[in-house]
Amino acid sequence: MRIFPLVLTLLFLAAPQLSAADRPNFLVILCDDLGYGDLECYGHPHIKTPHLNQLAAEGIRLTDCYSSAPVCSSSRAGLLTGQTPNRVGVYDWIPSGHVMHLPAKEKTVANLLKEAGYDTAHVGKWHCNGKFNSDAQPQPDDHGFDHWFSTQNNAIPRHENPRNFVRNGKEVGPLEGFSCQLVAEEGIDWLKSREKSENPFFMFVCFHEPHEPVESPDALVKKYLPVAKDPDEAQYFANVENMDAAVGKLMSALDELNLAEETLVFFTSDNGPETLDRYRNANRSYGSPGPLRGMKLHIYEGGIRVAGIVRWKGKIASGQTSSQPVAGFDILPTFCDLGGADVPDNIPLDGCSFEPLLHGEKIVRPQPMFWHYYRALSEPCAALRDGDWKIVARWDAPHIYYANLPGGGNVTPTTMKIIKTAQLTEFELYNLKDDLAETKDLSTEHPDRLEKMKQAILARYAEVQKNGPTWTFPAAKK
Repeated sequence: MRIFPLVLTLLFLAAPQLSAADRPNFLVILCDDLGYGDLECYGHPHIKTPHLNQLAAEGIRLTDCYSSAPVCSSSRAGLLTGQTPNRVGVYDWIPSGHVMHLPAKEKTVANLLKEAGYDTAHVGKWHCNGKFNSDAQPQPDDHGFDHWFSTQNNAIPRHENPRNFVRNGKEVGPLEGFSCQLVAEEGIDWLKSREKSENPFFMFVCFHEPHEPVESPDALVKKYLPVAKDPDEAQYFANVENMDAAVGKLMSALDELNLAEETLVFFTSDNGPETLDRYRNANRSYGSPGPLRGMKLHIYEGGIRVAGIVRWKGKIASGQTSSQPVAGFDILPTFCDLGGADVPDNIPLDGCSFEPLLHGEKIVRPQPMFWHYYRALSEPCAALRDGDWKIVARWDAPHIYYANLPGGGNVTPTTMKIIKTAQLTEFELYNLKDDLAETKDLSTEHPDRLEKMKQAILARYAEVQKNGPTWTFPAAKK
């Protein structure tokens, strides 16, 4: 097993120990582009999310929960591997057919739990490869999932009646219904199919909602028309509530199958909310970052701080709110910790176990949280959080999101070179406890702290930059 710092080890030993038979099941529910302020229990003035309200009331609502990155594929890679996604080469969202993918050599939480005797399933959006359902790149089963019902990226042509799901390597064809409901129902069917299994399970449920193209049930849209700015905003509000209803189905299934008290549920989002009208089909992107600065693709809090709810009935106290920072890359070490799975020593974890949080103890984080997104909409492209303090940094390369580079957006031979060579410069410093919206740069007022955190982010950035793989691209046709 990976050796954690002594204090964390002692805290774990002091906590009630689980026998092999009492290892928990794990259910991760990941939304797509859900904003920090989009849920009723996080303060949205109009969207109704009764099932997630109940989930939060029965467990811990995290005020300082983070994604592994401010963009979808990267965030998923970080959650699955416990590493900041640049380490594993998932630098950006992955277009269909792209060479970038989560390498087969990377151990995921599903791989490790499966090796420890868990049944595993992935249902919903995959987005960890470009060549989906192809032998050319690893698929969900190569990354540890016994059962998969997945899409490469978005539900096509929209959330209603998608036609691009693949089940265990076989195309499913046109389906009737809304994506989140179909995904929840597949997950429930898989749970029922393994009723005779004596193994614990790990199920990774990845909703497409509320990512564009947004499409919602007519009855829910009609409900929100009186409070929405326009029908498109009503569509978005309804989309979030439809997702909430799918969460309710999953929770009801756990109750019916007598699995609720044996299952740790973790609900979150892959990144912050999409910006309205940022691209042609983003006309229904009315997600809210709440009080945070920035949106999806920003390295400021609005891009990476997300809703987070943890429930484990009978094992953790209900009705809690915690401000301890927790991130997607903490999932692997936590689940392996609780599930008795070995984490190889050669995995350079960026996350840590949040098991102490479940017992009301302080998480002992060996190193500060770190993020980097080379194509950030915000001018800073890297960040590091240590306690209440956060440093963000620009770099000496072009602001790539707006740069006119060959090959357009995403990872190309040109941007790949920049990712591997650019250096950080121009630092900003914020105290998140006093300034959640990151409005006041304190770099000149706290020069000693700035210097300490500057050296920390420079060292972490250099290490990750060195270790991240370099993708090679097919030669252009002449």
